[in-house]
Amino acid sequence: MAAPASVRADLSELWLLAWPVVISRVGIMTMGLTDALVVGRYSAVQLGFHALGWAPTAVVVTVAIGLLSGVQVMASRAIGEGEPRKAGAALRRGLAYGLWIGLVSAAFVAVAGPPFLHEIGLARSLADGASRVLVIFALSLPAFTTSFTAATWLEGLGRPKPAMTMMWLANAVNLVVDLVLVPGHLGLPALGAVGGGWATFSSRAVLTLATLIYIVRMPDARALGVFDKPARDRPAERDQRRIGYGAGASNLFEVASFAGMNIIAGWISAFTVAAYAIQNNVVSLVFMVPLGFSTATSVLVGRAHGARDLRALNRASVVGFMVVIVFGLVMALIIWPGAGLIARAYTHEATTVAMATVTLTLSCLFLVPDGLQVVVAQSLRARGDVLAPTATHFFSYAVLMAPLAWYLAIPRHMGLPGIIWAIILASYLSASLLLARFWMLSKRL
Repeated sequence: MAAPASVRADLSELWLLAWPVVISRVGIMTMGLTDALVVGRYSAVQLGFHALGWAPTAVVVTVAIGLLSGVQVMASRAIGEGEPRKAGAALRRGLAYGLWIGLVSAAFVAVAGPPFLHEIGLARSLADGASRVLVIFALSLPAFTTSFTAATWLEGLGRPKPAMTMMWLANAVNLVVDLVLVPGHLGLPALGAVGGGWATFSSRAVLTLATLIYIVRMPDARALGVFDKPARDRPAERDQRRIGYGAGASNLFEVASFAGMNIIAGWISAFTVAAYAIQNNVVSLVFMVPLGFSTATSVLVGRAHGARDLRALNRASVVGFMVVIVFGLVMALIIWPGAGLIARAYTHEATTVAMATVTLTLSCLFLVPDGLQVVVAQSLRARGDVLAPTATHFFSYAVLMAPLAWYLAIPRHMGLPGIIWAIILASYLSASLLLARFWMLSKRL
């Protein structure tokens, strides 16, 4: 049993690492929230364009985050091993890898995205409007992958505050561009959802430039090996890729399934898409906090793994689990009574507000397991267990949630609430399976 002093020390360190990461992750979603609020108050129809245009790029963004997660894990392991130059090698490998991911993804989404939207059964006007937004989002992907690589490396070093600061600088840029381009000011035409896309592009470009400048100007950049061409280290390269492949596949299964919920909603009506966009935006914003704690937990687990301290590894994991459970309960108690007020902050359209209110209320039932499963999964990856989280996410979200959502929403005529019930069941299944895996590994100790 862990000593109370050790638990308090882990909790304190987790908090010091987590709060800047949480604020940074909230910053990622605040960009989308800002776009949705400005676009939604301009036009509910334009909000539907924005949501559908964002959905395919959200899949790419989330997969890229997973593919690049090896940068953070390998950097934290290097610090735990007392080999700081290995951290610089992880950064340089990650930047090259991230840039290629961004360029290839941008080309693929820009070319294949619009035909995809036109072939999935959406109304032509809806597909046309979403396609214009999608292409702009695609152009911003190389900047996103580069900036995320740099930010997650800083987090792996245990220095999350600079990344947080840069993220909110980018948010300020995003807000200014949104307010000018979406409704049309300073003599410019109103661009609606397209303006929101250009705001995202501008903010990601600023974020990339600011974060890279900070890293090269760090006093200990040379000591960390930032400017050294890394020597070939095939085991380290293989581990970095393997962690990324597992996390990327997990994220693909999860986010593709959630993006599919937009398509199912689109088969019902444009108002359903808008209502689901509001629910998804709010829940995604809440999810950034567990996502931030998952990063902080994996940094502590990665350090313990590098130092070969298995008891500290398990203790840090459990502390992270308990924190996100409490957070999920608190957020459910806040959102449940305030669902209607939250919905009206996005739009004044009565049908959309009514649908979003019901949807937000139901969503409170999966906030705890959804947050818990991401922390458990990242803890398992940081200790080298890559396959179990990937298999769990594939089964829970791709195999169970996606077809169940379609069945409940359309054949069973439950509409949007049917989609949410499918998410609830998948979240509880994922959290349960991952906790069982963690318990098995802990018992081996």
